[in-house]
Amino acid sequence: MAYTAKQIADFLHGEVIGNPDVTVSSFSKIEEGKPNTLTFLANPKYTSYIYETESDIVLVNRDFVQDKPIKATLVKVDNAYAALGALMEMVNQSIPKKNGVEGMSFVSSLATIGKDVYIGSFAYIADNVIIEDNSKIYPNSYIGDNVKIGKNTIIFPGVKIYHDSIIGSNVIIHSGAVIGADGFGFSRNGNVYNKIPQLGNVIIEDDVEIGANTTIDRSVMGSTIIHKGVKLDNLIQIAHNCEIGENTAMAAQVGIAGSTKIEENCVLGGQVGIGGHITIGKNSQIGAQSGIISNIKEGSELLGSPAYPVKNFFKSSIIIPKLPDIYRQINVMEKELAELKRKMETTD
Repeated sequence: MAYTAKQIADFLHGEVIGNPDVTVSSFSKIEEGKPNTLTFLANPKYTSYIYETESDIVLVNRDFVQDKPIKATLVKVDNAYAALGALMEMVNQSIPKKNGVEGMSFVSSLATIGKDVYIGSFAYIADNVIIEDNSKIYPNSYIGDNVKIGKNTIIFPGVKIYHDSIIGSNVIIHSGAVIGADGFGFSRNGNVYNKIPQLGNVIIEDDVEIGANTTIDRSVMGSTIIHKGVKLDNLIQIAHNCEIGENTAMAAQVGIAGSTKIEENCVLGGQVGIGGHITIGKNSQIGAQSGIISNIKEGSELLGSPAYPVKNFFKSSIIIPKLPDIYRQINVMEKELAELKRKMETTD
């Protein structure tokens, strides 16, 4: 389906600069722009491409000021990146949605299935499962006993959801994710590790997205909780009894040890490692590959392993390459000082 610049601007409450009747039917990156596509400019690093792109429409922020002619039609909006997301979601919603139960799937007679639910081939829906209206369970997924899944939730192929897990509405869980596997709980008796049964569950609240091959372990007792609006990238490990606060976002390969609490609105970069039984205060930002071993105050900005304040990290990073020279200078100074002391003692 094709859309004109005017239609797009009306939908986004934007302003057209250029030809309002130009049409597009697809998307492209600004540096790889093609005719009949829409692109966007949000990062200033890509500004030069707007003067070269072959895309017919470019979404830009309202404060964008061009310094030479642009061939494309511009649509000015408050936030180009957010506007692109809204536009892509509109297109996504226009794609026909699957529903019904496909052959070769198994649905327990004790399961409760809502309206317009889709269950793909080779999916397994166990006893006492509840799947609410408009949710989609793609092929080869496993939904264990007593699992509850809310409305408009998407479970992509190959997801495994263990028994007693509770999944909210408008949740997206990508392929290979495992929800509710046993936490890493063992007691040591001499050289033998004895398993501690993990008798809790996992609760995932509304509007959460969980990336491919991410794992969220069930609790020993009580619940591992992922609160509303959390966004998890691929390949993340969240251990038993953790609690992740609302609207927290984590990049790939973050690892969180057991019984750790991360409060709301935190951002964790890729490969951050967090020790167990600690609390990360709300609105904290932790840079990539940082290691956290103690409680973090609200609003902290940390980097390094072990992590410390970002400003101090950058100051230290400047000094570290100079340490060999500083070490040599100290050695020279020590020798000179020793020689000076020797001469003073000789004089005395």
